[in-house]
Amino acid sequence: MNYNGLLTVLPKGIKWFVATFVLVLSIGFYTGLLFVSQTSTSSPDGIVENYLGNEDDEEAEVMKFKKGDREMLTIIHTHILSMSLIFFLLGGLVWLSKLPQKLKMFLTVEPLLSVILTFGGIYLMWSGLLWMKYVVIFSGFLMTLTYTISALLVLYQLCQKNVVAN
Repeated sequence: MNYNGLLTVLPKGIKWFVATFVLVLSIGFYTGLLFVSQTSTSSPDGIVENYLGNEDDEEAEVMKFKKGDREMLTIIHTHILSMSLIFFLLGGLVWLSKLPQKLKMFLTVEPLLSVILTFGGIYLMWSGLLWMKYVVIFSGFLMTLTYTISALLVLYQLCQKNVVAN
C-alpha cells in the first residue's frame, strides 16, 4: 500500500477533522510550554531548582522544595505516556504526508527519543546527576522543534488541493 501523500487526497471532511485535531493538540502542547516558562524551568538552573528545591537560597523570591519520590514518579510516568501518544499520533500523520523518507524518519523517531532523554534526564538530575540539566534543555528544544515542524507540515499538506499520491 502506498501511503506517501495520502493527506493531500483525503476527503474535505476528514481533512477538516485532522486539521482541527492538530490545532487542538498544538494548543495543548504549547500551553504546556507556557507552564514550563511560568515555573522558571526553561533555564538549566531553573530546572534544577524546580525539581531539587531552593531551600538553601535565602534570596529566593519563591521557596521551592525538593520533589518527593511519588511526585517525581507521577510526573515522569504521566509525561512519558501522554507525550509518547502525542508523538505517535502526530507521527502517523507525518507518515501520510508527501515528504522524503529520511525526513519522515527523523520527525517521527527523534521526538520519541527526546521524550525519554527529557524526562529520563529530569529523573537522573533529580537523583543527583546535575549535568543532565543540559541534556534536558537540549532534548526538550529538539522535541519542541520537531513537534512544530511536524504540525506545520501536516497542516500545510492538509490545505493542499487533491494531488495524486505517488
